[in-house]
Amino acid sequence: MITSLGVPGTRLSVQPGEAPATAPDGLLVDSYGRRHRDLRISLTDKCNLRCTYCMPEEGMEWLARSQQLTVDELVRIAAVAVDHGVTEIRLTGGEPLLHRDVVEITSRLASLPGAPEISMTTNGLRLNALAQPLRDAGLTRLNVSLDTLVPERYKELTRRDRFDAVLAGFDAADRAGFTGTKINTVLMRSINDDEAASLLRFALDRGYEQRFIEQMPLDAGHTWTRENMITADEIYAQLAGEFDLAPVPARGAAPAERWYVNGTERTVGIIASVTRPFCGACDRIRLTSDGQLRNCLFARTESDVRALIRGGGSDADIAHALGVSIAAKLPGHGINDPGFIQPERGMSAIGG
Repeated sequence: MITSLGVPGTRLSVQPGEAPATAPDGLLVDSYGRRHRDLRISLTDKCNLRCTYCMPEEGMEWLARSQQLTVDELVRIAAVAVDHGVTEIRLTGGEPLLHRDVVEITSRLASLPGAPEISMTTNGLRLNALAQPLRDAGLTRLNVSLDTLVPERYKELTRRDRFDAVLAGFDAADRAGFTGTKINTVLMRSINDDEAASLLRFALDRGYEQRFIEQMPLDAGHTWTRENMITADEIYAQLAGEFDLAPVPARGAAPAERWYVNGTERTVGIIASVTRPFCGACDRIRLTSDGQLRNCLFARTESDVRALIRGGGSDADIAHALGVSIAAKLPGHGINDPGFIQPERGMSAIGG
């Protein structure tokens, strides 16, 4: 069933046995012609950091294990999505490395017919122990969140003294043979907005791609303000003051605008989700750890595919639920619309 999250008139439902005998061609194409090839799967809503722009220090309520998808359920949904055209699966959280079965999940997803690319967004704290097992299991690429290179500032931002663990995680990922690693950074006014250049230098020195992300209204405490957000234009101005930047053509469905740095093939990216939305080329659909399909990061509706499976739904029913969710996708997230309402779930529960 697709449940409404406080928006009248948006309730849809998919019940076991409602799917057509055969799934239509273009199942993952929405009414605006966007073909969905990228499935983001949140493995858990839990995290071992308490980043100030993501969640409060205390008082978070975590999902019960019974509410979360089992490994078999998760892999089954992913298999149906891949069978209908998904080519990349990104594992997210919360913090995905906290899931006790993360290596098994990675291995099973990487072994699906069609061989989807399996990547992961992580805070890096457990990579020292898990980078090699994940690489052996078939994980192809890592996005590691890092907002500062100053240890004391890291402790203030994350409310945890774990900066050295992140650096150890980078080292472990390099030893395991990961390439194309990306660093995800959120710059915040008067907090870490003086570090754009130093973070890019760090990434260049390590052979990574630095990506800056505009802070989005997805914090669990609903404290986001536009005034405190560092815009893409501000980030670009800082970087252009210290580096020679040349635009990379052919962005496609990628969320980041990218630039070549100092006449090399090395690049830096900026994701301007708020000031320059890229919804028109979006090819992503999301699955939360409790089995809810979301057709947009900012969606106000969810499709309960967990209930569908546990109610005896077939693979055809799962495919039908994917199609119904994607068919209901809006042309854009509406952050800049006067009537925009922040989703009730925070980023840690939705998955990036």
